[in-house]
Amino acid sequence: MQMHDIPFGTTDWSTVPCTEHPGETGMAYWRTRQFGAIRVRMVEYTPGYLADHWCAKGHIVLCIAGELQTELQDGRTFTLRPGMSYQVADGAEAHRSRTGPGATIFLVD
Repeated sequence: MQMHDIPFGTTDWSTVPCTEHPGETGMAYWRTRQFGAIRVRMVEYTPGYLADHWCAKGHIVLCIAGELQTELQDGRTFTLRPGMSYQVADGAEAHRSRTGPGATIFLVD
């Protein structure tokens, strides 16, 4: 990944507009910033959220709060708790998110 033409800046995520993204169950609330080709998001999942699709996009994900389960299409499951992260390349392994108690994550893709 090349990062260029991004001047120094700070983000107060509480001031970034929130968009709603319903899952198969529950809701995801995205706060999104775009820096050239790089998308950066703070996402809050409601309790009981299950994604409505398998995602093949690459991400770097950091769990800020709660607990997030990431299921790979091959059946493997990984749990992130605060301070844990995962990374996956574009097209590497299809994955989807779910959470029982709810979660807040920070993503770069």
